[in-house]
This record gives sequence, structure tokens and C-alpha cells, in this order.
Amino acid sequence: MKRPLLITDCDEVLLHMVSHFAEWLEVEHDVRFALETGRFTDAMTRVSTGETLDMDQGWILLEAFFRGEMHRQTLVPGAVEALGRIAEVADIVILTNLGSEAHPWRVEQLASHGIRHDVICNSGGKGSPVKELLREKRPSRAAFVDDLPMHHASVAKHAPKVWRLHMIAEPKVASAVPKAEHAHARIDDWPTASDWILERFTEKE
Repeated sequence: MKRPLLITDCDEVLLHMVSHFAEWLEVEHDVRFALETGRFTDAMTRVSTGETLDMDQGWILLEAFFRGEMHRQTLVPGAVEALGRIAEVADIVILTNLGSEAHPWRVEQLASHGIRHDVICNSGGKGSPVKELLREKRPSRAAFVDDLPMHHASVAKHAPKVWRLHMIAEPKVASAVPKAEHAHARIDDWPTASDWILERFTEKE
């Protein structure tokens, strides 16, 4: 009998990112990131001038953060314990939208927090890699956890039988972003989320 499969994002699901990114931007780059807006576009401004950074500048800074500042990221409360519970009955894959060159950084970073599961780097929508994982592993059930609505829409399109859980672990962002339209549920804490996932894995058809 095949085991179930949990496919989970990393940033703002397993590890806090945006609050540390915002702190680094202000201290090192004189940039305020208004994370409470729940947006990336138009959310960064120069503290000294009030100038809004364009998307290209924002992506450059985000890449610089992942290249040199991942050590700043901290664990989402309850994540390690929840993955431990789920791993007793299911396989776990961490699907993260970082370039392939970042794979060893992410694996090392997660291991330093006690998280040791397969890591797959991706770009763009996550529906296609989720579909490929289902083809490879043939799990009895599958669940997907991510903070971005676009990825829930992508998985709903390419792998519609996967249970989809919308989670945003950063409270300032969570309060500004409604439940993803294509997610089955929205839960922002791991103790509750792990119960929901395990129930999906064990319920009858």
C-alpha cells in the first residue's frame, strides 16, 4: 500500500521569511517593505526619498537576500513537530520556488532547523511539478500547502485531486490576504494544519 504524500512550500510555511527580509531591507538598503499590505508589487519604498521601487529592483533585492541572508530565517512555530507527526504515516517533499543553484543552500538551511526531507527547486506555477510527483510516487492521497494563491490555482488545474491547504505563517501578511480561491481550506498554524492534513489522509473516499 502506497503512503500518502505531503508537498509543502518553505517560506512563510516552514520558515519565516518576509519579516526578516523587511528588517534586512531597512537596515542594509534604506528600503521599507510594507509587508502588511500582503503584496510584493509597489510595497517597497526608499525610506529617505519615498520613491517606490519597481519590480525589477525588488526581485534583485529578494535574490540577494536568498543568496546571502538565509541564515536570518527562523522556524515557524510547530512546523518541525507537525512534520514529525505527518512523516510517521506519509512521505514529505518540500517544493520551493528558488533557482536550482539554491538547492544545496535550502537543504542545508532546513537541516539546520531539524527538517530533513526531499527538496525540489522550482520556478513558476507549482501545478506541473506536483503532477510529476504524483506520477512518480503514486501516493494513496496527497496534500499541498503553500502561502501563495497562484500556486493553489496552478495545482487545482494540473493536479485537481490533491488536497490544497492555504497557509500564511506571518500574521501581518495573513491578516491582509483572504483564503485562496482554489484552496480547500485556510489554516495559518501547524498544530491545526497537521490535524487537517492527517484527517485528509485517513478519511474514506
